[in-house]
Order: sequence, then C-alpha cells, then structure tokens
Amino acid sequence: MIYLDNAATTFPKPRGVLADLNFCLKRYCGNAGRSSHTLSIKTAEKIYESREEIAKLLHTDAPERIVFTYNATYALNIAIKTFVREKCHIITSDFEHNSVIRPLERLRRDLGVEYTEISSEGNVCESLYKALRPNTKGIICSLASNVTGHTLPFHHLSDFAGKHSLFLIVDASQATGHFDIDLDKTPCDALCAPGHKALFGIQGSGFICFRDAKRRDSFIEGGSGSDSKDKVMPLLLPEGYEAGTLSAPAIVALGSGVRFVRKVGIDEIEHKLESLTFAAVERLSTIPKLTLYKSGCGLVSFNCKDLPSSIVAAELDRFGICTRGGLHCAPSIHKKLGTLERGAVRASFSYFNKLADVDRLYRALREIEKIV
Repeated sequence: MIYLDNAATTFPKPRGVLADLNFCLKRYCGNAGRSSHTLSIKTAEKIYESREEIAKLLHTDAPERIVFTYNATYALNIAIKTFVREKCHIITSDFEHNSVIRPLERLRRDLGVEYTEISSEGNVCESLYKALRPNTKGIICSLASNVTGHTLPFHHLSDFAGKHSLFLIVDASQATGHFDIDLDKTPCDALCAPGHKALFGIQGSGFICFRDAKRRDSFIEGGSGSDSKDKVMPLLLPEGYEAGTLSAPAIVALGSGVRFVRKVGIDEIEHKLESLTFAAVERLSTIPKLTLYKSGCGLVSFNCKDLPSSIVAAELDRFGICTRGGLHCAPSIHKKLGTLERGAVRASFSYFNKLADVDRLYRALREIEKIV
C-alpha cells in the first residue's frame, strides 16, 4: 500500500511517536491538573513538555500560551469566535478551508460580520490594501492551500496587520512541519494547527499559539482543575481555554512528533517534500489526459479527463495507492479552479515517502488513462 493522503493525516507515524504513546497509555496517563497523585502529576509534566516542544518549533518563549485543542478546526473556532466582534469586517483569502469560512458565515448571520476574500495571486499587499475598510478589524487566513499547496507570504500578512492595528489569525494546517515558522520574526495573534498532519501526532490533537496571555470570552466553559470555586473560567492561559479533560495520549504523541520534526530538521523535510512534489509534477505532466493544478507544500492535485475525482481516487485505491478525491472542504479554491462540481484528486507526501511512490502513482495513472 502506498499512502499519499498525508495532507489529511500523516501515515505512518515515527517509531518514537508510537513508543511514547504506548508508554503513556501503559505507564502513567492520569488526569492532568485534576488529581495530586503521581500518575496525574507525571501526565501534567508530559503535557507541559509538549507545550515546550511546540514553543521551540515556533520560536516562541511562552509555552503557557500554547492551548491544546482536539484539531485545527476546533482551534480556529476558538480563535475566530473570541477575536471577531459584532458588525466588523474581516479580510480572508480565496483558498480558505471550511474551518475558516463556516465560522465566518455563522458570525455573518448572527452578528452582521462581513468578510472579503482577496486573491491569493499577484500582489497580496496590494490586494490587502484594496480590501481594507474603516471597520476592518482583522485578517484570518491559511498560510497554505490544502488543495494546491499555494502559499501566502506570512511576513507580508504580519507586517500589514501590525501597520493597520489588525488582529491576525492564521490557519497553519498545511504549513507547520512543512516550512519554518518563526513567531518572533512574524508575529500573529493566534496560530492554529492540527497535530495529526505534518507534525506526526495522532488524530484528536491540535493547538492554538496565542500572542499574549489575555483570555478573551470563550464559547466553552467547564472544569479547569484550578479556581474551582469561581463560576467563571480562569483568566490565565492555558487553563482559560482548556475546559474539560485533555486528551493526554494525543498531546504526548504530538509532543513526540514535534521532537521528531525538530530532530530531522525543517530544512531537510522541506527539501524532501519539494523533491517529491517536483518529481510528481514532472512525471504526471507527461500524461495527456491528466489536468494538473498548482502544486506545493508536498501535494499535487489533478483530474483525469472528465472523470469525477472520486472515481479516479477509487481506481488508484485498486492499485494500492491512497489519495483523496473531492472538494477537500475548500470549495472557494475549487470554484476558482473550475472544479466545484467534480473536485480534484490530491496526492500528498510526507517525509516517509520515496521516489518509488511517485513512480507507482505515475504508472497507475497511465493505466487508468487507458480506460478513459
């Protein structure tokens, strides 16, 4: 089986991640922050170690501002719904995932919030200026498309937000683990990411890295393990946003995955992904009945003749190759590509893929082309 669906979740996981996950489940895994016995304290220590690992990866010295969530969607909902206020205007991009668009749509209906999608092509700074309004309060956008791998210049977004006193929330789902993110040089108010993609954690993990320690109103409250007499959530981070029992095994696995990424090195991972992406584009572009779209960040999207993308993905599965067909929860970019009806097939690589996997994909698509 060739696994090329890493933009959805990475597989396989590093051995160290599996070992640390297994050790957590077997040897400790108490309820962190709730009890004072040895296993609870050990779990709390390991969770804090994961905060520290993420802080080092993002070049920030405040691990307490790393808030754990269950995925990037949950993280983005927290960030968006705590920063966005009634009847304000937000700038976003034309390749956003539904984890950005749907919360904004909800706020549009409930609070009269307006948002403008700027083009990810051409001069992004110019597009930002054109979209700016007197009531613009923030920028919320992805750093990289999960369909084309196209990226937005993080430093331009950060500089523009700073100059115009706007908050900046970034969806780094396809960026963390793929290229270096330095929050000291390119600050943002909230960076949201999953643990189960290029950070090699398991499903059920994600996080927000906040720029400051101020807790704003949240939409979820509950037990925090501290200030239990108070009827409102604690004001301090991270407890202020981490209501309820944390998924300790998933957080431990995420910390282990981040250690793996830091040990291998972002530059090495980026070089490997670029090489695989280049090889895939080079080979697939020679198939006459294949339409290739923009590629980057370790992924290549395409369609085969007039076939629905789901059919092509199913055919590839028969050849033992895991890809993903459909809209990838990002209809805006498909509308732009003209693929809103049939979607696109996405092949996405991880550090563990090899050039031989690209060759297998190429040969399988040549066989599928013959039956179209």
